[in-house]
Amino acid sequence: MNYTLIMYETTEDFAKRTDPIHKEAYTASWAHYVTALRESGIVVSSAGLQSPETGTTLSRNGGELLVQDGPITETKEQIGGLIIIDVPDMDHALEWAARCPGSSVEVRPNLNPITK
Repeated sequence: MNYTLIMYETTEDFAKRTDPIHKEAYTASWAHYVTALRESGIVVSSAGLQSPETGTTLSRNGGELLVQDGPITETKEQIGGLIIIDVPDMDHALEWAARCPGSSVEVRPNLNPITK
């Protein structure tokens, strides 16, 4: 069964990505985790995301399309990346989520995939 691990990061976590003092340790912690996932053979797909201010949000209000730079709302944490894994059950997905170096991880079972 496929599960998506949704990694959330704080503003401070996003800052570590480019901070000369913290970048190496930040990158190494993720590299170890991602390597372990890939070597296990359970990764279906993955993507790290750039910081929230690089995004653009589209929303509808009364049929009108609104375009806003950045995330919809200011929150303590934003999505930093996603990893889809193929494991037997939620317990296995939670075991992998527990190993994640990020601030918090949401684990969700996937719906059936969209096929062409």
